[in-house]
Amino acid sequence: MQPPLYQLKAEFFRTLGHPVRIRVLELLQDGPMPVRDLLADIGVEPSNLSQQLSHLRRAGIVVSRREGPTVRYALAGPDVADLMRAARRILAVLLADREGVLQQLRRADAVGEPR
Repeated sequence: MQPPLYQLKAEFFRTLGHPVRIRVLELLQDGPMPVRDLLADIGVEPSNLSQQLSHLRRAGIVVSRREGPTVRYALAGPDVADLMRAARRILAVLLADREGVLQQLRRADAVGEPR
């Protein structure tokens, strides 16, 4: 029996729930990259990057292709880039709201208003 769609979605988002994986997806939005360039941009140990790339590849979010001694990674499709852009827009709104609340608190503190 197939798991419910909401469960599959939760698993998908858990797969994305690691900072290195998110950074890889951000970098790959500009096109395929060799592992050496990902390493240079992300600045983690090779074994850590390899583990995170493997996770993304098993989930079908990225694909890899060997070109001689070089392995290049790419997003599995344009929807992944769309998802990353949507996440950026959502975060921009959420963080803007938080900044607004912080500014209100600072103004209240400046004039001595009770909280």
